[in-house]
Amino acid sequence: MEHRQLGRAGPQVPVLSFGTATFGGLGDFYRQWGATDVAQARRLIDICIEAGANFFDTADSYSQGLSEEILGQALAGRRNAAIISSKMALPMGDGPDDFGTSRKRVVESCEASLKRLGTDHIDLYFMHSFDAMTPVEETLRGIEDLVTSGKIGHAGVSNFSGWQVMKALAAADREQLGRYVAYQGYYSLIGREYEWDLMPLAVDQGIGLMAWSPLGWGRLTGRIRRGEQATSGRIAEGRGAYGPPIDDEHVYDVVDELDRIAEETGKSVSQVALNWLLCRPTVANVVVGARTEQQLRENLGATGWRLSDEQIGRLDAVSHREPIYPYWHQRHFPQLTPQPTPW
Repeated sequence: MEHRQLGRAGPQVPVLSFGTATFGGLGDFYRQWGATDVAQARRLIDICIEAGANFFDTADSYSQGLSEEILGQALAGRRNAAIISSKMALPMGDGPDDFGTSRKRVVESCEASLKRLGTDHIDLYFMHSFDAMTPVEETLRGIEDLVTSGKIGHAGVSNFSGWQVMKALAAADREQLGRYVAYQGYYSLIGREYEWDLMPLAVDQGIGLMAWSPLGWGRLTGRIRRGEQATSGRIAEGRGAYGPPIDDEHVYDVVDELDRIAEETGKSVSQVALNWLLCRPTVANVVVGARTEQQLRENLGATGWRLSDEQIGRLDAVSHREPIYPYWHQRHFPQLTPQPTPW
């Protein structure tokens, strides 16, 4: 398994990590994704570790902490063989102190996650969403407390807009506090908005990307094709494809090209889609999910080979969407665009 540095200052991580949002299945939303129990999780983790993908991503909000509990139990006795990332900020209850990234809540949420995970440290700790009600300096001081005490190794952000990331980085520099080293965000062949603003920022500031939902909310698994109904999986079972709406014809065009390249390479549609992401600037890691061993092994097969430049170009072209203003305007002046050019 290839390893990459997560940004300029982050740790070395395998290029694939295993996302555990399918662990637990507590509540209507997460039940849609899966209900993996401890025994099933242990088997999936065995496969990941054997393949060298020993990086596991979770969050306190995944099934209200149950995902963390199951991950911790499944890793019992082999914590040192794993890299763990978790996240906080989203609501964990209905009270006024049950959400956000105040200094107090950052520390207390981390301690609660450590307890659920059954470990004394989290390797990478993400702010799951921007908290506009808390000064960024306060959040950063909470993170600094956790780093100093050895409870976390590095910190990152998820689902922030570009200006929110930059505001936090500038505050960290000004206050001489630790910087965020990673961004965890949605990025796929049918969701390339990350490239418009966040990718140039990541290039400029040395932030590494962990890409989530890399198969476009299930649309790039090969089960959805022009003129065909899905025959298996979450969508076929009537549980829907969450995520932003997207034009069906655009999805079909992308999948048609994925089909052609899959035939050329002898790989699956999902493996081609994941490999394309691994060729993109700033991408350090791709978070894959799976409910079954077959799904997991297929996703792990996205590594160890590389699409040709010509194949990458074809996927770039078919998946291209004209960016919104001001990014379409900036595109016309490549002399002024940070390299590598993301468009």
